[in-house]
Order: sequence, then C-alpha cells, then structure tokens
Amino acid sequence: MSIHKNFRALITVPIIVFSLITSGCSSTGNKENVNETDTVAEASSDSRDPLESVNRPFWTFTWDYADKYVLKPASNVYGEYVHPDVRTGLYNMALNLNEPSTIINNLLQGKFSDAAKSTGRFLLNSTIGILGIFDPASDFGWARQQEEFGEVLGKYGVPDGPYLVVPGLGPSSVREEVGDFVDRYYWPLAVIEFWPNIVRASIIGLESRIALKDQEQLIRDSLDPYEFVKNAYFQNMEYKVYDGNPPIKVDEEAEADIEAFMDELDGL
Repeated sequence: MSIHKNFRALITVPIIVFSLITSGCSSTGNKENVNETDTVAEASSDSRDPLESVNRPFWTFTWDYADKYVLKPASNVYGEYVHPDVRTGLYNMALNLNEPSTIINNLLQGKFSDAAKSTGRFLLNSTIGILGIFDPASDFGWARQQEEFGEVLGKYGVPDGPYLVVPGLGPSSVREEVGDFVDRYYWPLAVIEFWPNIVRASIIGLESRIALKDQEQLIRDSLDPYEFVKNAYFQNMEYKVYDGNPPIKVDEEAEADIEAFMDELDGL
C-alpha cells in the first residue's frame, strides 16, 4: 500500500534520522529495561528490519488510522462517484509522466528494447493520446512497464537496506527511498509545480488503494499483518528487480543435510 513517491521524498529523511536516534537511545537504557529490550530484540530478529521497534508503531498508525479513516474512505468516494472513463484518463495521464524516467532507467540497465518501447509510448500517448489521457500505445503491444532507479540499484547488486514504514504511506526501504529521490529529478517531474504534483500523486494513490481492495482481506486475516506486508513488500521488490524471474534460492544447510542423508543411504 503506497501513495506516490513525491510525498515520501518530503518526509522520509527525517523519519530515518528519528528511527536511528530512537534505536540508539533504546540500546542505552538502564538495567531495569533489560527484559523489555530483550523481548523487543527477539521480535526484531529479521535482519532486514533492524528498525522494527519504530516501524511497528508507524504501521499501526498507517493501517489502523490513516488508511481506515482517510485513504480508504477517500478511495471509496473517488471510485464510486468519479466516472470510470474519467478515472482511467486521469490515471493514464499521471502515469504517462513516469515514462521519461522509465526510459533512462531502462538504458542504465542495458534494456535497450524496453527503453525504445517506453520512448514510443511516451511520444505516441503524449501526442495522439492527448497528454497521456488515452493509451493508443497499448494497441501496438507497448505495455506500460515502469522502471525505477531503485530497481537500477538492485540490478547492480545494491541491497534493499533496512525496511522502513513511512507513516501514512506504507512500506518502503532505504534503497527504494534513494531511488525515488533520484527519480523525482528526472524530466518532466522535476519541473512540475508542487500542487500539480500533489494532485498527480493523489490520483495514483487513490487508484493504488482501490486496487488493494482485493488483497485487503488477506492482510486482515493474517496472523501478523505487519510481517505479512513486510514479506510481500520484499518479494515484490525482488520480482521487480529481476523482471518477474527472481533466482531460486537454495537453503544450503538443508541441502547439506540431504546430501549427508543420501551418503548414509549409499553406505548401507
């Protein structure tokens, strides 16, 4: 669950600093807090999530308050009262502005064919499609495939870094935030005024929340919604970096146990 990147860029750096300070302060508590600290440490055993003690309250605020009382009701009203054709046109126009950054990020990954398709999409949709309101490029088989700078970093081996929950916005990571910071300086996003960017981000955020309805019950039914969303986030990031074909991970310890077992069988 995520609203657009421009909102993140305004508040993420202070949140990271606050999280690191909070984590540092919690490690210097007195002996009376040892048991509580140990409990938190056990709950925060995921190496991807060293800031879990801060992220969990942020997640509670985001899911139980910001989403429940603001984003979900707003998306319901938007989806119910705005004509589907108008919604589609606004959404297409908002996403069309991402095409130039997608072109550059594809080139940086050596994906020249995809860069050419994105170039064709942008030129065709911005002209015949009337500033991206319509999507004639899809009729040519040029499907929208957004590429972010965070995926470029992942392509070249940069890890996700610590998991972050941005209050009111949702799951993220240090690598994604760095990538989003770079993406917003690509043309034409860099020259769009603040309020038009807010409108654009709001349209994307509302459509993203509407699309989440099908998965919402899965989150609510999970034993730990926080862990469920975190794992889904990292799986999605890996899926994006490897263009839908992530490598198969092998449990080396389990594989060694199986080989040892097979050797014993051979010796019988």
